[in-house]
Amino acid sequence: MAIGLDTFKELGLATVEKATAKKQELGQEAFLKIMTTQLQSQNPLKPMENADFMGQMAQFSTVSGIQDLQKSFSEFAGSLSSDQALQAAGLVGRNVVAPVNLGVLPVGGEIRGEAVLPNSASNVVVRVTDAATGAAVQTVDLGPQASGTLPFNWNGIASDGAYSNPGVYKIDVEATMAGENVSLQPYINSRVESVVMANGQNGLQVNLAGIGSVAFNKLTKII
Repeated sequence: MAIGLDTFKELGLATVEKATAKKQELGQEAFLKIMTTQLQSQNPLKPMENADFMGQMAQFSTVSGIQDLQKSFSEFAGSLSSDQALQAAGLVGRNVVAPVNLGVLPVGGEIRGEAVLPNSASNVVVRVTDAATGAAVQTVDLGPQASGTLPFNWNGIASDGAYSNPGVYKIDVEATMAGENVSLQPYINSRVESVVMANGQNGLQVNLAGIGSVAFNKLTKII
């Protein structure tokens, strides 16, 4: 026996009617109240059929089961978020590898990273430009390479032989495969500065020093 708004009106359950109109769904407490009222108000000469009663009980079980399942999934999702937050918080101050095309050159240091070659390449080059001005700084020629993960580094020396100023530089990786030049995604070693908790549609984020935020699940390595 279906239970709709007409039944609510006949039973005079104004509170339940308002809740149903607002949510467009039947809650567990309201369901029980309606079913109990029906049993009390039924015609003793024509009591509810067993099939109808069992059908309503089945509906109640379904409502209760769905609510319990939703609660369990909510708790499970919250647990996953908490675990991720703890893991991410432990990364602050550490270096990670992330899919970004910017790198920070420290004083007396270098920028390190890697690229993934889907096929063998007759030549691979790493181009370094000033992130602020776009001026070309250096080209690192890595020569022929086999497919797979290719590590690279730039020691901060510019094409004129002078040491470049510390700061942010743009890194581009190009490979020649089957006679064609292909741009590859660089994965740069970066230091985690802080962690931003999930907010709305944005998941857990890590802020990389001098670069910006990257999704936690995009990190490929922790160094």
